[in-house]
Amino acid sequence: MSDVIDAEQSSPAKTPAIIHHRWFEDVIAMLMGANLVALGVLFLNQMGMITGGTAGLSLFLHYKFGVQFGTIFFLINLPFYYLAIRRMGWEFSIKTFIAVAMVSFFSNIQNQFIHIEYLQPIYAALFGGCLFGAGFIILFRHKASLGGFNILALFIQDRTGLRAGWLLMACDVVIMLVSLSVISTYELVLSIICGLMLNLIIALNHRKDRYTV
Repeated sequence: MSDVIDAEQSSPAKTPAIIHHRWFEDVIAMLMGANLVALGVLFLNQMGMITGGTAGLSLFLHYKFGVQFGTIFFLINLPFYYLAIRRMGWEFSIKTFIAVAMVSFFSNIQNQFIHIEYLQPIYAALFGGCLFGAGFIILFRHKASLGGFNILALFIQDRTGLRAGWLLMACDVVIMLVSLSVISTYELVLSIICGLMLNLIIALNHRKDRYTV
């Protein structure tokens, strides 16, 4: 018996087989992720907050000109799909296009289903960041994103060597500063809190050494 135990203990551990997501799992996950992000947009819009990336730019233009967020968000992302195809491939690009389209659609129709009479500002910033983070993680795990400046930053990094993280930070800072023309300093502080919560959730949960599929 001891010989059997020793043999089992000394044998290399079997590597579990990788099981990829099936198509209907991708569909369900992308619906969930897009809805969570759209709900996060509702929280930000309700409180007059802003965020980074193309979503932040879309919110700024929404506040400035009164155009629906979803329409602006969809149109702003269109030029980035060419870069996505070149760098990420067709599967990622198609899924990202669908995810962006769903977020745009859900954001535009939400007011037909949800009416928020009161929303505490700090809660909105914290839980709004949680909604964004959870939605992003679901999309990332199913090989999709919400496009925009992330793709551009990765493309520039490949071509020039400039770090994508610094480029994205610079874009977000510019968007935040420009948004001060349509939001207050207090709303900007709330937006920063929301952004910190979003990035904390992504940092804790989106790790290649922890998740492989």
